[in-house]
Amino acid sequence: MTDFVEMFRHWNAGRSQVQINEALGIDRKTIRKYLAPALAEGLAPCPEEFDEQLWRARIGRWFPELIDPVARALTWPQIAVHHQWIAEQLKVPVTVATIAQRLRDDHHVDVSESTVRRYVATAFAEERLEGKVTVPRGAVEPGSEAQIDYGKLGMWWDPQSGRRVAVWVFAMILSCSRALFVQPVLRMDQTSWNASHVAAFEFFGGVPARLVCDNLKTGVERPDLYDPLINPAYGELAAHYGTLIDPARARKPKDKPRIERPMPYIRDSFFAAASSPRWPRCRPRRSGGPRRYTGPQAPRSGWADPGVGVRSDRTRCADGVAAQSV
Repeated sequence: MTDFVEMFRHWNAGRSQVQINEALGIDRKTIRKYLAPALAEGLAPCPEEFDEQLWRARIGRWFPELIDPVARALTWPQIAVHHQWIAEQLKVPVTVATIAQRLRDDHHVDVSESTVRRYVATAFAEERLEGKVTVPRGAVEPGSEAQIDYGKLGMWWDPQSGRRVAVWVFAMILSCSRALFVQPVLRMDQTSWNASHVAAFEFFGGVPARLVCDNLKTGVERPDLYDPLINPAYGELAAHYGTLIDPARARKPKDKPRIERPMPYIRDSFFAAASSPRWPRCRPRRSGGPRRYTGPQAPRSGWADPGVGVRSDRTRCADGVAAQSV
Protein backbone atom coordinates (compact mmCIF):
# COMPACT_ATOMS: atom_id res chain seq x y z
CA MET A 1 0.00 0.00 0.00
CA THR A 2 2.75 2.47 0.93
CA ASP A 3 4.50 2.05 -2.44
CA PHE A 4 1.32 2.93 -4.31
CA VAL A 5 0.62 5.90 -2.07
CA GLU A 6 4.06 7.19 -3.07
CA MET A 7 3.26 6.49 -6.72
CA PHE A 8 0.09 8.60 -6.52
CA ARG A 9 2.03 11.28 -4.64
CA HIS A 10 4.44 11.55 -7.58
CA TRP A 11 1.56 11.50 -10.08
CA ASN A 12 -0.35 14.16 -8.12
CA ALA A 13 2.79 16.33 -8.23
CA GLY A 14 2.61 16.28 -12.03
CA ARG A 15 5.33 13.75 -12.81
CA SER A 16 5.09 11.57 -15.90
CA GLN A 17 4.98 7.77 -15.88
CA VAL A 18 8.60 7.68 -17.07
CA GLN A 19 9.69 9.87 -14.17
CA ILE A 20 7.70 7.74 -11.69
CA ASN A 21 9.34 4.61 -13.10
CA GLU A 22 12.81 6.09 -12.68
CA ALA A 23 12.09 7.39 -9.16
CA LEU A 24 10.33 4.37 -7.64
CA GLY A 25 11.37 1.50 -9.89
CA ILE A 26 7.75 0.50 -10.57
CA ASP A 27 7.12 -0.98 -14.00
CA ARG A 28 5.31 1.35 -16.39
CA LYS A 29 2.62 -1.25 -17.10
CA THR A 30 1.94 -1.46 -13.36
CA ILE A 31 1.79 2.34 -13.17
CA ARG A 32 -0.78 2.45 -15.98
CA LYS A 33 -2.84 -0.28 -14.30
CA TYR A 34 -3.08 1.56 -10.97
CA LEU A 35 -3.56 5.00 -12.48
CA ALA A 36 -6.49 3.83 -14.62
CA PRO A 37 -9.21 4.14 -11.89
CA ALA A 38 -8.07 7.69 -11.04
CA LEU A 39 -8.20 8.74 -14.67
CA ALA A 40 -11.56 7.01 -15.10
CA GLU A 41 -13.01 9.14 -12.29
CA GLY A 42 -11.70 12.30 -13.93
CA LEU A 43 -9.04 13.04 -11.32
CA ALA A 44 -6.14 15.24 -12.37
CA PRO A 45 -2.78 16.10 -10.76
CA CYS A 46 -2.97 18.80 -8.10
CA PRO A 47 0.57 19.76 -6.99
CA GLU A 48 -0.72 22.24 -4.39
CA GLU A 49 -2.08 19.60 -1.99
CA PHE A 50 -1.94 15.88 -1.28
CA ASP A 51 -4.23 14.34 1.35
CA GLU A 52 -2.59 11.01 2.16
CA GLN A 53 -5.56 9.63 4.10
CA LEU A 54 -7.91 10.47 1.21
CA TRP A 55 -5.65 8.75 -1.28
CA ARG A 56 -5.29 5.69 0.96
CA ALA A 57 -9.08 5.44 1.11
CA ARG A 58 -9.29 5.72 -2.68
CA ILE A 59 -6.62 3.07 -3.22
CA GLY A 60 -8.39 0.76 -0.77
CA ARG A 61 -11.66 1.24 -2.66
CA TRP A 62 -10.09 0.71 -6.09
CA PHE A 63 -7.81 -2.17 -5.09
CA PRO A 64 -9.15 -3.95 -1.97
CA GLU A 65 -6.64 -6.79 -2.43
CA LEU A 66 -3.88 -4.42 -1.32
CA ILE A 67 -5.51 -4.21 2.13
CA ASP A 68 -7.17 -7.59 2.54
CA PRO A 69 -4.99 -10.56 1.49
CA VAL A 70 -8.10 -12.73 1.26
CA ALA A 71 -9.37 -10.63 -1.64
CA ARG A 72 -6.35 -11.53 -3.80
CA ALA A 73 -6.10 -15.18 -2.77
CA LEU A 74 -7.94 -17.14 -5.46
CA THR A 75 -7.32 -20.53 -3.85
CA TRP A 76 -8.08 -19.58 -0.26
CA PRO A 77 -11.78 -20.53 -0.54
CA GLN A 78 -10.65 -24.07 -1.43
CA ILE A 79 -8.42 -24.16 1.65
CA ALA A 80 -11.09 -22.62 3.89
CA VAL A 81 -13.30 -25.68 3.33
CA HIS A 82 -10.75 -27.64 5.38
CA HIS A 83 -10.27 -24.94 8.06
CA GLN A 84 -11.32 -27.16 10.98
CA TRP A 85 -9.13 -30.00 9.80
CA ILE A 86 -6.15 -27.65 9.52
CA ALA A 87 -6.82 -26.39 13.06
CA GLU A 88 -6.72 -29.98 14.36
CA GLN A 89 -3.49 -30.66 12.49
CA LEU A 90 -1.82 -27.57 13.98
CA LYS A 91 -2.73 -28.70 17.50
CA VAL A 92 -0.98 -32.08 17.08
CA PRO A 93 1.33 -30.27 16.04
CA VAL A 94 1.89 -30.96 12.33
CA THR A 95 4.14 -28.68 10.28
CA VAL A 96 2.63 -26.43 7.65
CA ALA A 97 4.68 -28.19 4.97
CA THR A 98 3.06 -31.52 5.91
CA ILE A 99 -0.40 -29.93 5.99
CA ALA A 100 0.12 -28.57 2.48
CA GLN A 101 1.26 -32.01 1.27
CA ARG A 102 -1.78 -33.73 2.82
CA LEU A 103 -4.12 -31.15 1.30
CA ARG A 104 -2.75 -32.04 -2.11
CA ASP A 105 -2.56 -35.81 -1.62
CA ASP A 106 -5.55 -36.60 0.61
CA HIS A 107 -7.98 -33.76 -0.09
CA HIS A 108 -7.02 -33.06 -3.73
CA VAL A 109 -6.60 -29.31 -3.16
CA ASP A 110 -4.15 -28.01 -5.75
CA VAL A 111 -2.32 -25.37 -3.70
CA SER A 112 1.32 -24.56 -3.09
CA GLU A 113 3.02 -24.70 0.28
CA SER A 114 3.57 -20.91 0.26
CA THR A 115 -0.17 -20.36 -0.25
CA VAL A 116 -0.98 -22.61 2.71
CA ARG A 117 1.57 -20.75 4.83
CA ARG A 118 -0.06 -17.40 4.00
CA TYR A 119 -3.48 -18.83 4.81
CA VAL A 120 -2.33 -20.24 8.17
CA ALA A 121 -0.53 -17.00 9.06
CA THR A 122 -3.72 -15.01 8.38
CA ALA A 123 -6.49 -17.37 9.52
CA PHE A 124 -4.65 -18.60 12.63
CA ALA A 125 -2.76 -15.41 13.47
CA GLU A 126 -3.87 -15.29 17.10
CA GLU A 127 -3.18 -18.96 17.77
CA ARG A 128 0.25 -18.75 16.16
CA LEU A 129 1.16 -15.70 18.23
CA GLU A 130 0.10 -17.41 21.45
CA GLY A 131 2.59 -20.17 20.74
CA LYS A 132 5.38 -17.60 20.46
CA VAL A 133 4.65 -15.80 23.71
CA THR A 134 7.75 -15.52 25.89
CA VAL A 135 7.15 -15.41 29.63
CA PRO A 136 10.11 -13.69 31.35
CA ARG A 137 11.60 -15.65 34.21
CA GLY A 138 11.64 -13.99 37.58
CA ALA A 139 14.70 -12.99 39.53
CA VAL A 140 17.00 -15.81 40.67
CA GLU A 141 18.15 -15.84 44.28
CA PRO A 142 21.93 -15.36 44.75
CA GLY A 143 23.78 -18.64 44.98
CA SER A 144 20.69 -20.67 44.08
CA GLU A 145 21.55 -21.74 40.54
CA ALA A 146 24.35 -22.25 38.04
CA GLN A 147 23.87 -23.19 34.40
CA ILE A 148 26.42 -25.36 32.59
CA ASP A 149 27.16 -26.13 28.96
CA TYR A 150 29.80 -27.34 26.53
CA GLY A 151 30.58 -25.52 23.29
CA LYS A 152 33.07 -25.97 20.48
CA LEU A 153 35.68 -23.25 20.17
CA GLY A 154 37.38 -24.47 17.00
CA MET A 155 40.56 -26.18 15.86
CA TRP A 156 43.92 -25.66 17.60
CA TRP A 157 47.49 -26.68 16.79
CA ASP A 158 48.71 -28.82 19.67
CA PRO A 159 52.50 -28.31 20.00
CA GLN A 160 52.82 -31.55 22.01
CA SER A 161 51.20 -33.89 19.49
CA GLY A 162 52.06 -31.80 16.42
CA ARG A 163 48.56 -31.95 14.98
CA ARG A 164 45.33 -29.98 14.87
CA VAL A 165 42.81 -30.90 17.53
CA ALA A 166 39.32 -29.73 18.37
CA VAL A 167 39.10 -27.43 21.38
CA TRP A 168 35.91 -27.44 23.44
CA VAL A 169 34.92 -25.14 26.25
CA PHE A 170 33.32 -25.94 29.57
CA ALA A 171 31.31 -22.93 30.79
CA MET A 172 29.44 -22.36 34.06
CA ILE A 173 27.52 -19.18 34.84
CA LEU A 174 25.89 -18.07 38.08
CA SER A 175 22.31 -17.18 37.15
CA CYS A 176 22.00 -14.21 39.51
CA SER A 177 25.25 -12.30 39.04
CA ARG A 178 26.19 -13.73 35.60
CA ALA A 179 29.66 -14.49 36.97
CA LEU A 180 31.21 -16.66 34.28
CA PHE A 181 33.74 -19.49 34.49
CA VAL A 182 35.28 -20.72 31.22
CA GLN A 183 37.76 -23.56 30.77
CA PRO A 184 38.95 -24.95 27.41
CA VAL A 185 39.26 -28.74 27.24
CA LEU A 186 40.43 -31.22 24.62
CA ARG A 187 38.14 -34.02 25.75
CA MET A 188 34.61 -34.18 27.11
CA ASP A 189 34.88 -37.42 29.06
CA GLN A 190 33.74 -38.08 32.61
CA THR A 191 37.05 -37.12 34.21
CA SER A 192 37.18 -33.81 32.36
CA TRP A 193 33.51 -33.04 33.17
CA ASN A 194 33.91 -33.59 36.90
CA ALA A 195 37.31 -31.87 37.08
CA SER A 196 35.90 -28.78 35.37
CA HIS A 197 33.15 -28.60 37.99
CA VAL A 198 35.72 -28.73 40.77
CA ALA A 199 37.75 -25.97 39.10
CA ALA A 200 34.59 -23.85 38.73
CA PHE A 201 33.69 -24.29 42.41
CA GLU A 202 37.21 -23.28 43.38
CA PHE A 203 37.00 -20.21 41.17
CA PHE A 204 33.65 -19.07 42.57
CA GLY A 205 34.69 -19.86 46.11
CA GLY A 206 31.50 -21.79 46.74
CA VAL A 207 28.94 -24.24 45.36
CA PRO A 208 25.55 -23.21 43.88
CA ALA A 209 22.51 -24.90 45.37
CA ARG A 210 21.35 -26.19 41.96
CA LEU A 211 23.18 -27.16 38.75
CA VAL A 212 21.29 -26.94 35.45
CA CYS A 213 23.12 -28.92 32.79
CA ASP A 214 22.53 -30.52 29.39
CA ASN A 215 21.52 -34.15 28.98
CA LEU A 216 24.99 -35.30 27.95
CA LYS A 217 26.03 -38.80 29.04
CA THR A 218 28.66 -37.53 31.48
CA GLY A 219 25.88 -35.79 33.39
CA VAL A 220 22.62 -37.61 32.66
CA GLU A 221 22.39 -41.25 31.59
CA ARG A 222 18.63 -41.23 30.92
CA PRO A 223 16.76 -37.93 30.47
CA ASP A 224 13.35 -37.69 32.09
CA LEU A 225 11.27 -34.70 33.05
CA TYR A 226 10.41 -35.99 36.52
CA ASP A 227 12.98 -38.70 37.31
CA PRO A 228 16.21 -38.34 35.29
CA LEU A 229 18.90 -40.96 35.79
CA ILE A 230 22.01 -39.06 36.83
CA ASN A 231 25.44 -40.37 35.90
CA PRO A 232 26.83 -42.14 39.03
CA ALA A 233 30.15 -40.25 39.03
CA TYR A 234 28.36 -36.93 38.56
CA GLY A 235 25.87 -37.86 41.28
CA GLU A 236 28.71 -38.62 43.69
CA LEU A 237 30.27 -35.24 42.97
CA ALA A 238 26.95 -33.50 43.66
CA ALA A 239 26.48 -35.45 46.88
CA HIS A 240 30.00 -34.56 48.01
CA TYR A 241 29.42 -30.84 47.49
CA GLY A 242 25.81 -30.87 48.67
CA THR A 243 24.25 -29.53 45.48
CA LEU A 244 21.26 -30.59 43.38
CA ILE A 245 21.53 -31.66 39.73
CA ASP A 246 18.50 -30.43 37.78
CA PRO A 247 18.98 -31.24 34.06
CA ALA A 248 17.28 -29.14 31.42
CA ARG A 249 14.63 -30.81 29.30
CA ALA A 250 15.90 -32.63 26.24
CA ARG A 251 16.18 -30.36 23.18
CA LYS A 252 15.00 -27.33 25.21
CA PRO A 253 17.92 -24.85 25.19
CA LYS A 254 15.64 -22.13 26.58
CA ASP A 255 15.68 -23.98 29.90
CA LYS A 256 19.21 -22.63 30.41
CA PRO A 257 19.35 -19.41 28.40
CA ARG A 258 21.87 -17.70 30.67
CA ILE A 259 24.63 -20.05 29.52
CA GLU A 260 23.41 -20.54 25.94
CA ARG A 261 23.55 -16.83 25.16
CA PRO A 262 27.21 -16.19 26.15
CA MET A 263 28.53 -19.07 24.00
CA PRO A 264 29.05 -16.94 20.83
CA TYR A 265 30.71 -14.29 23.02
CA ILE A 266 33.06 -16.88 24.52
CA ARG A 267 33.96 -18.21 21.08
CA ASP A 268 34.55 -14.77 19.57
CA SER A 269 36.32 -13.21 22.53
CA PHE A 270 38.60 -16.03 23.63
CA PHE A 271 39.26 -18.09 20.53
CA ALA A 272 38.48 -16.21 17.30
CA ALA A 273 41.53 -13.96 17.84
CA ALA A 274 43.88 -16.95 17.78
CA SER A 275 46.59 -14.79 16.24
CA SER A 276 46.98 -12.97 19.55
CA PRO A 277 50.59 -13.19 20.87
CA ARG A 278 49.40 -14.74 24.09
CA TRP A 279 47.26 -17.47 22.48
CA PRO A 280 50.24 -19.79 21.69
CA ARG A 281 50.91 -19.94 25.44
CA CYS A 282 47.45 -21.39 26.08
CA ARG A 283 47.40 -25.03 27.01
CA PRO A 284 43.90 -26.55 27.09
CA ARG A 285 43.45 -29.00 29.93
CA ARG A 286 43.57 -32.66 29.06
CA SER A 287 41.51 -35.16 30.98
CA GLY A 288 43.16 -36.67 34.01
CA GLY A 289 42.30 -34.39 36.87
CA PRO A 290 42.55 -30.69 37.72
CA ARG A 291 45.80 -28.88 37.06
CA ARG A 292 47.18 -25.36 37.15
CA TYR A 293 47.81 -23.58 33.88
CA THR A 294 49.69 -20.53 32.76
CA GLY A 295 48.61 -17.98 30.18
CA PRO A 296 45.09 -16.73 29.50
CA GLN A 297 43.54 -20.12 30.20
CA ALA A 298 44.26 -19.99 33.91
CA PRO A 299 40.76 -20.08 35.45
CA ARG A 300 41.54 -17.27 37.89
CA SER A 301 43.17 -14.87 35.45
CA GLY A 302 42.05 -14.57 31.86
CA TRP A 303 39.17 -17.00 31.30
CA ALA A 304 36.53 -15.38 33.49
CA ASP A 305 34.97 -11.93 33.39
CA PRO A 306 37.07 -9.87 35.83
CA GLY A 307 34.16 -7.53 36.55
CA VAL A 308 31.58 -9.93 37.90
CA GLY A 309 33.94 -12.61 39.17
CA VAL A 310 35.97 -10.54 41.62
CA ARG A 311 35.48 -11.37 45.29
CA SER A 312 36.46 -9.09 48.14
CA ASP A 313 37.09 -11.98 50.52
CA ARG A 314 37.38 -15.74 50.52
CA THR A 315 34.20 -16.39 52.51
CA ARG A 316 31.67 -15.10 50.02
CA CYS A 317 31.07 -16.23 46.47
CA ALA A 318 30.42 -14.03 43.43
CA ASP A 319 26.66 -14.02 44.03
CA GLY A 320 27.18 -12.31 47.38
CA VAL A 321 26.11 -15.16 49.67
CA ALA A 322 28.16 -17.24 52.06
CA ALA A 323 30.19 -19.84 50.20
CA GLN A 324 30.10 -23.52 50.99
CA SER A 325 33.30 -25.41 51.62
CA VAL A 326 35.07 -26.78 48.54
